[in-house]
Amino acid sequence: MQDDRLFPYGHARGAGWREALSSALEMAGPRVRGGTLGFLYVTDSFESDLPDILSAVREQTGVPHWTGCVGAGICATAQEYLDEPALAFMVTDFPETEFRLFAGMGPYRTGKSWPTGPGRPPYFAIVHGDSQTPDLPDLVRDFAGQMGSGFITGGICSSRTDGAQLVDEVVHGGLSGVTFSENIAVATRLTQGCSPIGPIHHINEAHNNVISRLDDRPALDVFNDETCDILSRDLQRAAGFIFVAMPVKNDDRGDYMVRTLVGIDIERKLLAIGEYAEAGQSLMFCKRDSGTAGEDLERMLSDISRLADGRKIRGGLYFTCVWRGQNLFGPDSAELRMIRDGLGDFPLVGFFANAEISHDKIYGYTGVLTLFLDAPTS
Repeated sequence: MQDDRLFPYGHARGAGWREALSSALEMAGPRVRGGTLGFLYVTDSFESDLPDILSAVREQTGVPHWTGCVGAGICATAQEYLDEPALAFMVTDFPETEFRLFAGMGPYRTGKSWPTGPGRPPYFAIVHGDSQTPDLPDLVRDFAGQMGSGFITGGICSSRTDGAQLVDEVVHGGLSGVTFSENIAVATRLTQGCSPIGPIHHINEAHNNVISRLDDRPALDVFNDETCDILSRDLQRAAGFIFVAMPVKNDDRGDYMVRTLVGIDIERKLLAIGEYAEAGQSLMFCKRDSGTAGEDLERMLSDISRLADGRKIRGGLYFTCVWRGQNLFGPDSAELRMIRDGLGDFPLVGFFANAEISHDKIYGYTGVLTLFLDAPTS
């Protein structure tokens, strides 16, 4: 990757963070010193060192602004790092008038302070979130509604410790990240990791996350019809294989949000899911399947390539579920290699998330790819 339009980036594992950062900086090369905004992701082995890592990478690159977070695993071009000390970064050269970092939602809820000046709201955002934040789905939806495009992408931190985030300093809780003006060209798409195994069902009765009736029948009877009675009686077998998919309203692409199946009451024929449910909603049952996940990833890569419309990919961010990667696609960074093989050899960083954010919703078992493109020619 010698094209000067490509963003400099680096990634490495190391017994200590200094060793890993040194190797990553060597990979990035001297062009890293011309950057304005960096994305930095570290595995949770380095979480306690994050303030020192941020200070060192800022000093050694001269890049003033940084955002990112900690994950149980991180992503780079054709390379995943899981359960090992590693870091990855990518440096962009966007004009500082075209982006703004944020932590906390005050400016966006009041509408009084925008990253690109009065009367010019942000167009798009990359966000990192904390799963312990109250009303996180509402926060994501409200924030996306403040964007000119109505779109944000990102992920929920998957650290097994504190789940630190970066916005020019180490922060915790809520949403943080960076907003961009409409002058920053992006393309983004989502790929599912679970596929429906039956039709859409209608919820007739539910309380909180417990569903009692589907299609005017006991909920467990409907589940039995699609998964077989033996599987429905063994939650351990069903867990990790059978899920619930909540269709996205008013979506002509058939999009859906996958949620876990957390409990079964055989005597009362109830289902408990990892989401609040209410009468009038719809759901499907789905399964985690490597074959269909691979097909959907290829579909997503084809879609985003058409969106790019021949423009050069300068760099990308990938937020993928912790249950994907080697758990779904197999060893040797197969998922990330598919992205490289489908779109070419471009700078890519990201992390394995507890949940993924796309448009205005929080997803599970998905991969969300965002590409930064050359500006369109007039």
